[in-house]
Amino acid sequence: MGSRRILIAGTGSGVGKTTITIGLMAALRRKGICVQGFKCGPDFIDTSYHTAVTGRKSRNLDSWMLSPDYVREVLVRASEGADISIIEGVMGFYDGKDPLSDEGSSAEISILTGSPVVLVVDCSGMARSAAAMVKGYQGLSGQVNIVGVIANKVGSEGHFHLIKAAVEAECKIPVIGYMTRDSEFEMPERHLGLVPSIERGELNDFFCALGESVATTVDVGRLYELSEKALELPKQNVSSLFTTYTNKKVRIAVAYDPAFHFYYEENLELLQKRGVELIFFSPLENEVVPLDVDGLYLGGGFPEEFAPKLSSNANSMDSVYHAVVKRGIPTFAECGGYMYLCKELVTAGGDSYPMVGVIPGIVQMQTRLAALGYREVKGMNRNFLLKEGEVAKGHEFHYSTFHHQTDLPAAFETKGMRGKGTDGYISKNLVAGYTHIHFGSNPRIVDNWIQRCQEAKLHV
Repeated sequence: MGSRRILIAGTGSGVGKTTITIGLMAALRRKGICVQGFKCGPDFIDTSYHTAVTGRKSRNLDSWMLSPDYVREVLVRASEGADISIIEGVMGFYDGKDPLSDEGSSAEISILTGSPVVLVVDCSGMARSAAAMVKGYQGLSGQVNIVGVIANKVGSEGHFHLIKAAVEAECKIPVIGYMTRDSEFEMPERHLGLVPSIERGELNDFFCALGESVATTVDVGRLYELSEKALELPKQNVSSLFTTYTNKKVRIAVAYDPAFHFYYEENLELLQKRGVELIFFSPLENEVVPLDVDGLYLGGGFPEEFAPKLSSNANSMDSVYHAVVKRGIPTFAECGGYMYLCKELVTAGGDSYPMVGVIPGIVQMQTRLAALGYREVKGMNRNFLLKEGEVAKGHEFHYSTFHHQTDLPAAFETKGMRGKGTDGYISKNLVAGYTHIHFGSNPRIVDNWIQRCQEAKLHV
């Protein structure tokens, strides 16, 4: 892998680290530098922008869902051939699974990967106080290595120089640049965060303009130099998570389009490495599930944003119903895919749209968050993905709620910050739920799925 890497962290959510990260990636690409993107935590949307601007698949680094060795393995494998790896932080630098530790935070990722940190600070309404803020972030943990600062939302170049003087004098690290608060590069948002890049069409002009703007006020060359402070990673002490099986065992159809595109890249890669051929299709374009596949993967996304079109695409919905109910191919549907399989989707405005109808219930969109947080999950009711005693980890983040009139068998027992519960629906060869499970937390999921697909083929 390339030896250069840097983690772009924020003092909190909303300070502009995503815009600045994308701008830095674009500015480096303009210089002919090959950039590999990463995102701390379970985010799917920011990685879509990294991928679009760098031309390389961005990856998630999550220190709660994955072991330290596997976090480093994902980093090393994806960084092969890149000149620099840029890791975007999540929330505030020290925010993670709980308020009393660094677990699951950007700080923990920086420590596990030996990555130097550039801290993005919202400097609106302050000058010398910015130094106090940076000094606090430096001092909370003796293991992190904050090597620089970018001042965001400053009022003017003069304001920036006040901040630069204070921080450099008190914190002994460089302030390598700034962006003003009247920047025209605001990223469009909606209920789950930024609008994904896949929905915004051609973004080259936007990336070019953002990269040029960042390069004007941020010393990108200095950032590149600071990335050389990355520590050498320890040698792997475990067998690779990504052992390759040469023989193709089964074929699994994967829904992939602007309505369904929330997949951990490693989930897809683990399936492929273990002998699965992935066949992609688009429900949004009324494409059908191929008849010669042995399984079906319906990932998360924004079916609520495309409900009218999805509901009118009879060919696609009929093919999914036929695959799940009539053919009984082993199917995993998570979050958006779970919603798509229900009888009906009701928007926050009260409009109702028929969906596939496999699951006997409706999903209702809300204007408030319904669930957010890490989940430890166990299979229930003969779950073919997670057999008795097997545990995996994932994340839940949605604005919809599931409603049904009779008791239905749940797919998972869940455990999170607020205690225990259940999630989803199970029926024969269908496992569905809100939790986005990272297969890297328990690769047995992939083996179990392949085994069930092979068994189902014998009974066709």
